[in-house]
Amino acid sequence: MNIKELLKISGVPVVIASLCCLSPIVLVVFGIGTVGFASSLADTLYGDYKWYFRIAGLVAMAIALVFYFWRNKNICTLDEVKRRRNEIINTITLTLIAGILGYVFFLYVVVHYAGVWLDLWT
Repeated sequence: MNIKELLKISGVPVVIASLCCLSPIVLVVFGIGTVGFASSLADTLYGDYKWYFRIAGLVAMAIALVFYFWRNKNICTLDEVKRRRNEIINTITLTLIAGILGYVFFLYVVVHYAGVWLDLWT
């Protein structure tokens, strides 16, 4: 597995898991909402619903992994899963680590400083 495949699998789930704080930024950038509304929305989404977004990101990563194994690696049967068990475990572990690191970096660095720049939070 190369880095490009790893980013394809874990990129979208990281963004889905970060939507609790990314969506208020998108509202302000596109002029759909005010800074005050976006700030209160970010407080509500991150404070009360952050685990729902994280679970949605984890489910999206599981779906991405299933499609990756099914389409790219041609693992369609349980016999094939048993034969290539070590490869599957290593890929899942690597993708999970990359997803967690990507989530931490994207949410707590990129999204945080974008929100500070827009004066959503300080």
